[in-house]
Amino acid sequence: MSSELVWFKSSYSSNEGGACVEIAWRKSSHSSNEGGECVEVAETTSAVLVRDSKDKAGPHLAFTPAAWEAFLAFTRSA
Repeated sequence: MSSELVWFKSSYSSNEGGACVEIAWRKSSHSSNEGGECVEVAETTSAVLVRDSKDKAGPHLAFTPAAWEAFLAFTRSA
């Protein structure tokens, strides 16, 4: 993963300074900049979110932090 964070403001937040929710997405360092397969990850206190960076408004996957760490450990050992 790259260390660059891209902030995403929730569509449920108002522009009048009300309750805002923002998530910082990081683009995978293995993603290409030529429009190839791109994955972004955002970490919250209770979940790790994964989405397609080409479809930012589209669906995302949610994993528990423990499940995400297990996935990363598996991919590093492969």
